[in-house]
Formats: sequence, structure tokens, C-alpha cells
Amino acid sequence: MENAAEYSRRRETLNELVLSQADLPMKRFFAVDHDMYSEGALPKKMKELMGLVASTVLRCNDCISYHLIESTKEGATHEEIVDALGIALVAGGSITIPHLRHAMAFMDTIEHPGAAPAES
Repeated sequence: MENAAEYSRRRETLNELVLSQADLPMKRFFAVDHDMYSEGALPKKMKELMGLVASTVLRCNDCISYHLIESTKEGATHEEIVDALGIALVAGGSITIPHLRHAMAFMDTIEHPGAAPAES
């Protein structure tokens, strides 16, 4: 498993690649996605935690990693993240357990940046 810094670099590089070749509708979708997670009636931290839950239920480890990074940037505590992941487990059922494992291992790379990442 890559750590949070490696993931962020890879994501940025690949987003640049996609956007360099994207047509207008694709660029607009990326912009809407970015804007939706901005401060609004709901605080950005809450939106990121909601994104984490949705990503877990939809079983997207790449999205889980992204929302874990963004949630912690917005001040989400370990306990808040675990609580959100509990909602994801209830909503998504046992099929989300491998993705909970990924989330916990990736969260460890955020909380302990110098440690070797666990495999997920």
C-alpha cells in the first residue's frame, strides 16, 4: 500500500493527465466535483466525511484514500472518521469490510507518516 504522500502525488499526476486530454463536459464534471466539497450550508469537514461514507459503500479505495486525506486536513478526528466508517459498514454491509481494512491501513499512513504502510 502506498502512503498518503505517494497517493497524493500519483493522484495529482493522473488528474493532470486526464485534464490535459479532457473535453469540456469532463472538465465541467471535475469542476462540479471540486466545488461540491467547498464550504457551504454544510462545513467542508462534514462533506468530506459524507464522501468517505459514500466511497466506502461504493467500494472505491482510491476515493476512500482521497476523502481520508481531505477529512483530516479539515480537522476530522480519528474518532469522527471511525464513526463515519461505522455508518458506511451499516449502510453497505459486510461487503465493505475489505474497504474498511483499506481505510484503517491508509489512515495509519496519515497519522504515522514515517511508518511503513500496512498492506490492505
